[in-house]
Amino acid sequence: MKLVIAIIKPFKLDEVRDALTTQGVHGMTVTEVKGYGRQKGHTEIYRGAEYAVNFLPKIRLEIAVDSNHAEKVVETVVNAAKTGQIGDGKIFVTNLEQAVRIRTGETNSDAL
Repeated sequence: MKLVIAIIKPFKLDEVRDALTTQGVHGMTVTEVKGYGRQKGHTEIYRGAEYAVNFLPKIRLEIAVDSNHAEKVVETVVNAAKTGQIGDGKIFVTNLEQAVRIRTGETNSDAL
């Protein structure tokens, strides 16, 4: 099993979710986060005063999948989240040792 962690732009969430649903992904965890990469933030003007926004709003998706589906999930997220602009995000894939569905006690792939 693999855990796919994707950091994307907030306005791309619905598009990514819809694309993953068509690929058979049945669930994910979504968290609103802040961060920066090469963007390094930006400046904004509020009530006439300029200030720096060092951390930008992002969405973190966590998707647990069978190992044989991980590459397709990554490809789907890339295609749905890509704008071609700096700050599109990153995807990390890690090994997932165990999963347990609390309600039924199912484990590993059955729990996904």
